[in-house]
Amino acid sequence: MRRVAAALLHHPVLDRGGEVVTTAITNLDLHDLARSAHCYGLSDLFVVHPIAAQRELAQRVRTHWTEGSGARRIPDRKPALEMLRIVEDLPEVVSALGGPFEVELWTTGARAPDRNLLAFDEARQRLDTAGPSVLLVFGTGWGLAPAVDAEARFRLAPIDSPRPDGFNHLSVRAAAAIMFDRLLGDRPLGARASGDSSTC
Repeated sequence: MRRVAAALLHHPVLDRGGEVVTTAITNLDLHDLARSAHCYGLSDLFVVHPIAAQRELAQRVRTHWTEGSGARRIPDRKPALEMLRIVEDLPEVVSALGGPFEVELWTTGARAPDRNLLAFDEARQRLDTAGPSVLLVFGTGWGLAPAVDAEARFRLAPIDSPRPDGFNHLSVRAAAAIMFDRLLGDRPLGARASGDSSTC
C-alpha cells in the first residue's frame, strides 16, 4: 500500500467571498487532525503557514505535547503530536516527501470539481497499487484556492450530506476524519508504507 500523508493549508485559501486569504492556525485543528492521522496510520501531518509567528505558535504546541509538561501529564497525546511537521509552503511539503516525481497530490473540498474527480472506492483501489506517495491536501477558511487544485492529480469526491436541504459545511477536522476512514479504514496498519503498526 502506498504511503499516505496529509497537509493542512492556511494559504492560499478562500474567504467567504472567494478572495484568496491567509487563515490563522487553531490549537483544536492541530490536536484533532494529528489524532485522526495517527489513528489511521498516515506517515505525516504537515501544517502549512507562510507567517513565521504562526509557525512558531504551532511548534510551541507541538513541543509542549511531545517534550514538555503535556507529554508527562498525558503521554497518550505524544505519538499523535509527534506527527506534526510545521512548514512554510506546499513545495516544502512535496520536497519533504521526496520531490514532485515522488508525490501525488489529492485535494479535498466540499464542492465537486469540474475535472479529475476521484471517488472513494476508486481512491482505495489506487492506494493498493504501486505508485508515488499520496498527499491529501485540506484547506482552511472556505476551501483551497483554485491554484492548489490546478496542481493536483485528483480531487477527492466531496462528502455528500443526506439532508434534503443539502447542508454540507463540516469542519476540516470532521471532514478529514471521515475521509481518512473512507480511504484507510479496515486496513492493517502493518501493511502500509509508513511502517507504523500502532493502533488507535
